[in-house]
Amino acid sequence: MGAMIDYWYYTGDTTYNNLTQEALLFQVGPYNDYMPPNQTLTEGNDDQGFWGMAVMTAAEYKFEDPPEGQPQWLALAQAVFNTQAARWDPDHCNGGLRWQIFTWNTGYDYKNSISQACFFNLAARLALYTGNSTYADWAVRTYDWMVNVKLLDDNHRIFDGAHIGDNCSSITPYEFSYNIGAFLLGSAAMVAYSNNSNQAGDVEMWTERVDGLLNSTEQIFFFGNDTANRVMIEIACEPVNLCDTDQLSFKAYLSRWMAATTKWAPWTFNRIKTLLQNSAVAAAHQCVGGDNHRMCGLKWANNSGVWDGTTGVGQQMAAMEVVLANMIEQAEAPVTNSSGGTSVGDPSAGGSDDSRADPVGRYFGPISTGDRAGAIICTIAVIFFLLAGLAFMMTDETKSTVDNWASFRSGVSGAALVAAAGGKKATTEEKGKGLATERSSSTDTGEKIPAAYGGGNTNGNGDARGVMIAGGKLQKRPESVHQPSNHRKRVSAPAAVSPMRGGTTTTDTISTISTANRNRHSTNSIGQRAAVLRKQRS
Repeated sequence: MGAMIDYWYYTGDTTYNNLTQEALLFQVGPYNDYMPPNQTLTEGNDDQGFWGMAVMTAAEYKFEDPPEGQPQWLALAQAVFNTQAARWDPDHCNGGLRWQIFTWNTGYDYKNSISQACFFNLAARLALYTGNSTYADWAVRTYDWMVNVKLLDDNHRIFDGAHIGDNCSSITPYEFSYNIGAFLLGSAAMVAYSNNSNQAGDVEMWTERVDGLLNSTEQIFFFGNDTANRVMIEIACEPVNLCDTDQLSFKAYLSRWMAATTKWAPWTFNRIKTLLQNSAVAAAHQCVGGDNHRMCGLKWANNSGVWDGTTGVGQQMAAMEVVLANMIEQAEAPVTNSSGGTSVGDPSAGGSDDSRADPVGRYFGPISTGDRAGAIICTIAVIFFLLAGLAFMMTDETKSTVDNWASFRSGVSGAALVAAAGGKKATTEEKGKGLATERSSSTDTGEKIPAAYGGGNTNGNGDARGVMIAGGKLQKRPESVHQPSNHRKRVSAPAAVSPMRGGTTTTDTISTISTANRNRHSTNSIGQRAAVLRKQRS
């Protein structure tokens, strides 16, 4: 929308003013701060910043004020500033704005120069328009932060950004024209603000910064031998044909802000006018494409005046802005509150947005008692369905409901006992009781024996009664097992307790210690265990 305001500002043509005003007001959102719900998933600080700068231009150029009852241009710009100041992030890289507003967006961990540039530009222009030093303080803070993290170097080159993961120590070295253009205009505004507030030292400092930024702009973003023949170029992407949709429009913003700079830093006029004039002529040579021979390409520099074959909104904006910028000398100077400005401001605008640093919650309001009750009901329902699903997965389809319920109760009871014991290890006597009462079914006879009598014995060793004990189950001894063999290897009993061969009874206590975990097993005598066996078989 800034391009449409510029079109009216330079030409006086009001044909598109109503459409422009409608567009500027449509996206203000419920809190009049350009945070509309339809952009919740995608909006970044730079996106919001561009809206803020557009309405700031409307206030400075005295674009037709909105009807009564609608948010006003200056108040909208102040709302954008207030919401962004609340997002200043001192916990990472000692300050700066993140690229993204919302945590789920790629780039939330990135602090890019254009977000800082928009905030700086808006703060400086608000300081000049209102005379409020708070805005000036924020402009100084932002510029200093850029220097401290080395996104703005000693030669006034501005790099793309840095990630917070390494405390912004690794700089992404790409350079784009709109970054330096926004800082150039903001610095010019600070020159004018410092002049108005009689701060001579600040005037000198900001004047040096304007000169340094303009030098860097010409050296990097204008192609040619010297000022007399240099033409604007988007150096990071244009020569290699890799400009994305956004980057195709960057030269429009640089043209706009360079021209506006001459109003607040008039000593730059001759130099900027020459650069813009060269670029406008080159751009016009590119506007011969398409079926109507009026579509503009992007490659103005070093292309022998041949249309580059591309078209799009970005290319059209860039060509229009650079041509219009050549009319800056005849255009009226921007106004302020004290020099004819009519836009109504609101220093607390955006303040009703209590979730400026966490914008998601503001659309849903504070949590009420009803919200809590609903959350409890939903939680209970979720838990119920989870338990039902768990019970379904644990149900043995081959058993009756009664047996499944008994198994479930047994498992729960065992878990409760363990929990009540506080995880305390069982004593030797308790372990013995456990082994003595554990049962295992025989696959052939249904007889039950203590599992400890055959636990783990799967290699054919048996007792003197003609049965085999395998995995705690009684099995008939195969005939081959009854045949004596001189070739059978003797297999030692496993580390668990195993019955004595021949079924003899003795009062010797069997106590075997596992070398793997040194857990003690039952100290019951073989005689006691045999008694248990006879009792079970009777």
